[in-house]
Amino acid sequence: MSDERPQDDGSGNFDASTRVGRTGRTAAGVLVVLLAVAVVLGLQGGLPHWLTGSTATETTEVSPPLPPLDPVAIARTVEPELVNINVSIEPTGMGAAGSGIVLSAAGEVLTSHHVVKGAEVITVADVGTGGQFPATVLGYDSSADIALLSLTGAGGLPSVRLGNSSALRPGDQIMAIGNAGGTGHPTAEPGTVTSLNTSIVARDAADLSRKALTGMLELDAPVASGQSGGAVVDRTGAVVGVVTAASGEPTRTDGRATGYAVPIDRAMEIVRQIRSGTPTDTVHIGPTATLGVLTSDAATGGARVDVSVYGMPAYAAGLTAGEVITAVDGRPISSAKTLKSVLNVRKPADTVRLALTEPDGSRREVAVVLASGPPN
Repeated sequence: MSDERPQDDGSGNFDASTRVGRTGRTAAGVLVVLLAVAVVLGLQGGLPHWLTGSTATETTEVSPPLPPLDPVAIARTVEPELVNINVSIEPTGMGAAGSGIVLSAAGEVLTSHHVVKGAEVITVADVGTGGQFPATVLGYDSSADIALLSLTGAGGLPSVRLGNSSALRPGDQIMAIGNAGGTGHPTAEPGTVTSLNTSIVARDAADLSRKALTGMLELDAPVASGQSGGAVVDRTGAVVGVVTAASGEPTRTDGRATGYAVPIDRAMEIVRQIRSGTPTDTVHIGPTATLGVLTSDAATGGARVDVSVYGMPAYAAGLTAGEVITAVDGRPISSAKTLKSVLNVRKPADTVRLALTEPDGSRREVAVVLASGPPN
C-alpha cells in the first residue's frame, strides 16, 4: 500500500491514499475572539490595567486535565452496540466482512457503503444479543461512503449513544472499534484525533475503484481491515465517527497506521435523508435500479458502454459496447458519473428512454425497463 493508498483487502475495509488537505483555526480568527472579549470588559468597566492605569492583579483559572480514556471500560460498553456484517458480492461470488453501528433497538444499522457495495446477500450478527439477521439496504450515499441497513426480525437490540463530532479537536482521545480481520470479535484500538477535515483518495482492492472522500476525521489509531463501518467513540463512549479507511502504511515514528472516519454529524445527515424517503443525486433510497452496463467517460461527452452484461436490461434492449449514452429521458448525460446520478433516483421496474450515439455517428433511441441490482 505505497503512497498511503486506502485499500480494501476484500474484508470490507478501504485503505486511504493521498491526503489532499486539512483545515484549522487561523490567527485572525483568534484575534477576533480576543477583541470581542476586550469590548465586553470595557462596557463593564473592566478594562485592563494597561489602559486604565490600574495595577490590579489578573488571574487565570486553569481547568483540571481530563482523565485518560479507559479503553477497557469503553469497549465493554460499546461492543454490545455493534454488529458484524458478512456479505456475498456479485458477480464475483467473493465474500467480505465489515462492521456496523446499531442505531435503533428495531434493527437500523449504520455502516460504510463499500462494506455492502455489490452485495447480493447480507447477514448481520449482533454482538450484544448474539442474534443472526438477514439485512436489506434502506439507502446509501456512495460519495460519502455511508449506508443504512434494516435487520429483518430484530428487536430489543442494544443501541449506541451518539456524540457530537463538531466538538472534536486535534489531540482528543478516541477509540476505533470494529470487526478487525472479519473474525467476528470486535477489536478496540485507542488513539487520538490528528485532523478534523482531511481529504483522501480511497482505493477498493476488490474492484480497484477509486473514490475521493472529503471532510474526514484523521486518526492516530491502527484501523484494520474489517473495522470499516465500525465506531469511533470519544472518552465517554459516545459515537463520533464511522470507521472508513486506513493508510496501510505505518508512520516512521511509532509504526502505527493512520485511520480515517466519516464524522457522525455528516453520517446522520445522510441517515435522516434516507429516512425521509426522498432521494437525491447522491443519496439512493431503497433497492438499486440498474441498466446492467459498465460505462466510462466518452471522449466526445456522454457515458460510453464498455460492457453490456448478458441477461440484463441493456443487453435485452440491444445496447452494445462502443455506443454512447447521451441522454436519459431527455436529460443530457455528459459522463459516466452523470449517468449514475440520473439512475440514482430511479427504481427497479421504471422505464427510461435512452438517447444513443453509435460508433459510426448515427443516433437512435431505445426504451429500457430497469432491473433490480446490488448496491452500486
